[in-house]
Amino acid sequence: MRKTLIAGNWKMHGSKASIEALLNGIKQQLDAAWTSDLLVCPPSLYMDGVSQQLSDTPITVGAQNMSEQEQGAFTGEISGDMLQDFGVDYVLVGHSERRSLYHESNELVARKFAKALEQGLKPILCIGETLEERENGSTMDVVKQQVDAVIDFYGDRSTGLNKLAQGVIAYEPVWAIGTGVTASPEQAQEVHASIRRYLAETKQTVADTIQILYGGSMKAANAEQLLAQQDIDGGLIGGASLKADEFIAICKIAG
Repeated sequence: MRKTLIAGNWKMHGSKASIEALLNGIKQQLDAAWTSDLLVCPPSLYMDGVSQQLSDTPITVGAQNMSEQEQGAFTGEISGDMLQDFGVDYVLVGHSERRSLYHESNELVARKFAKALEQGLKPILCIGETLEERENGSTMDVVKQQVDAVIDFYGDRSTGLNKLAQGVIAYEPVWAIGTGVTASPEQAQEVHASIRRYLAETKQTVADTIQILYGGSMKAANAEQLLAQQDIDGGLIGGASLKADEFIAICKIAG
């Protein structure tokens, strides 16, 4: 049985005051009966403070990005070891904004995924297609290439799949991020199920156990339908995670 994961990606939003208010609002409404895993990914400057504020809660802290390098003359970069030093458990790799705005290739994302595992972090591999790619029918071609980059990094497909299974996949159709447009539950389920079938071609156990989150404008109004889908194991939440009541409403639905 795969566990549900609700992850908030705050992107480049927040201040000391707004984050304190957000976390207070979330903490006041947490329910000890919930069994889903909960995660927030604040901007790197605030990770330590967020970790301290959440130390008495079941919510874990993740990073939005990391370097594929261990250390050295890489101005502005943050290593996995540094993230671990501040109690970070998860890290996003390959978010569509990193791919499109900062030109991160599939190969670079694969190196970041591998380095995250090597340094004791759980990577959340973000994959997804643009509107043009969906309209021309190449959604699964794009998704397979993004997944295969991680698998192929290890040389042997079986080994690569085992490594992939140590992380999480977040399917985020690029056309549904920050646009207010959401893939229908049926559209999202179709891609999630196709990803599992693709992984099952080589290793059924990986297909059955890996968490696949939906990451395209999930909010309280559509979370129930999305999370009810057989192959959707949670959400990578953007704007809705910046509002305590909205984030908590999604958590309640996840249970």
